[in-house]
Amino acid sequence: MADPYATLGVERTADEAAIKRAYRKLAKELHPDRNADNPKAAERFKSVTAAYELLSDKAKRAAYDRGEIDADGNPRMPRGFDGFARGGPRPGAGGFRQPPPGDMGGFEADFGDILSELFGAARGGRAGPRPAAKGPDVAYRLAVPFADAALAKPQRVTLRSGRTVDLKLPPGVEDGQQLRLAGQGEAGPGGPGDALVTIAIQPDARFEREGDDVRADLAVPLATAVLGGKVRTPTLEGDVMLNVAPGTSSGKVMRLKGKGWTRRDGSRGDLLVRVMVEVPVGDAALEQLFRERQAGQR
Repeated sequence: MADPYATLGVERTADEAAIKRAYRKLAKELHPDRNADNPKAAERFKSVTAAYELLSDKAKRAAYDRGEIDADGNPRMPRGFDGFARGGPRPGAGGFRQPPPGDMGGFEADFGDILSELFGAARGGRAGPRPAAKGPDVAYRLAVPFADAALAKPQRVTLRSGRTVDLKLPPGVEDGQQLRLAGQGEAGPGGPGDALVTIAIQPDARFEREGDDVRADLAVPLATAVLGGKVRTPTLEGDVMLNVAPGTSSGKVMRLKGKGWTRRDGSRGDLLVRVMVEVPVGDAALEQLFRERQAGQR
């Protein structure tokens, strides 16, 4: 391993705080959770961690500075020479002390604390892997015709990429409601984000929503209102012929069952058609008729 001071980018005279700051900065940049697609970053993270393990242990750092161990923590002198026993380093020899089993010189706890702060692991334990972050969500505004919204008809959405997808409107959709298209957002290391589509229901001059019902005005000629007959009337599905009874007055409301707004359970409200009798202008014969009727009533 390279010189641990160089690996962390600190001077040999750096104190413990400076070494810890350097490690925190590099660990945050190189942690595998943030570099899932960069194997070189993972290797550097291992090197940085090993360098910090050595320099954060006072005994190991002192031994390294004296040249007694290398950057990997291995003895530089042959076994059995000047204080190293055949079975391994002898406590106190040359000022270097091998930590007893299970004693990491405080490194393990300190290392866990640092990663806990950086990556949210429990304090005192090693940081566990975290899912890679998904890409950002993308917001869209979709204008939906009144009748399509009332009938919950699927709509086509064009994404930023130019791709088109079909969006199924839920029954009972409301103006301003936000729908989510999973996986249709921007790309990210943990997969794409979502598309968030806000519904903007467009007004229709023929219709007006009233709860689950839909209202519409129907212009009826005077003669038809008096004598009765069929009049073409708009509905959400298209025009139909509506029977008008003789003597129908202006303002009368006719109810077409099940022709209104789609409810959340899939059922539908009603279409309420209000009769608006049209009085012809400039019809001399009609004017004469009403004058005669008016004179006869005196």
